[in-house]
Amino acid sequence: MSDWWRQTEADIDSARFALSGEKYYVVVIFAQQSAEKALKTIYLLRHNELPPKIHDLVELCALVSAPTEIVEQANELSGTYFSSRYPGAAPKIPVDYYNRKKAVFFLQCAEVIVAWARKNM
Repeated sequence: MSDWWRQTEADIDSARFALSGEKYYVVVIFAQQSAEKALKTIYLLRHNELPPKIHDLVELCALVSAPTEIVEQANELSGTYFSSRYPGAAPKIPVDYYNRKKAVFFLQCAEVIVAWARKNM
């Protein structure tokens, strides 16, 4: 479990660092990854087994019985898994699609999920 949580913290830290460097699509990638790993950490704690290899944050929320507020944040963030990485998944390529406003929004979503996970460990 500690490896999953350590990587969660590293990912959220990387998202914050990318924001300061104005790498907005990178912020979104690491925001999504930190939320995913936070939810998978809770899954590991509750089920005592490795989490499924999925990226849908809403589905992960269901697997850990996350409250509505967390599901809402996950729903906002979940769609970024593809759009922040791959050309053609959003109206523009990731480097052009994500701006500071979007990056801050998705980072805040991730921070809510990570904070909830921290409280539930």
